[in-house]
Amino acid sequence: MPRPLGELEDAVMTRVWKWNRPVTVREVLEDLQQERSIAYTTVMTVLDNLHQKGWVRREAEGRAYRYEAVSTRAAYSAALMNDAWSQSDNPAAALVAFFGMMSEEQRRALRDAVHIVQGPEEGPEQGEGGGETRVTPDAADEKRVEKPDEKPVEASGEKPGEKPGENPDSGPGGTGR
Repeated sequence: MPRPLGELEDAVMTRVWKWNRPVTVREVLEDLQQERSIAYTTVMTVLDNLHQKGWVRREAEGRAYRYEAVSTRAAYSAALMNDAWSQSDNPAAALVAFFGMMSEEQRRALRDAVHIVQGPEEGPEQGEGGGETRVTPDAADEKRVEKPDEKPVEASGEKPGEKPGENPDSGPGGTGR
């Protein structure tokens, strides 16, 4: 298991995961600059480091590169949870403590995930639990989580339309550039 991402690496990877397509340094820079003052070379260095660490692959495009995530945020989160769990001298107790920290909505999502893994004959009935977030069968390949009667959202938790006027399929800032 690779070590957890640093704060700036996570901010960069969040964008790469959210956009779910090859991105340029410039695109990441422009989006990050909405939150903080940051130099082009800093973003370029972070993406190069992420490439060297195996988090992103890159493809040359002229004199620049386009970067794309090698794995999903869900896979990253799962690996972190697995690593933390395996570090415990009592994994069952650690799991019970973790469940105790979860909200009811998170517990329902967990039950839905177990239902997908076990199959319909062993897990809770479909639709049980009301309007909570549920894991869809597509989530088995770590791509989507959806709320009933709503459009699917990325498993990372970013919801389309969170920022007014944003179109998540149009790239950074949702301006349709």
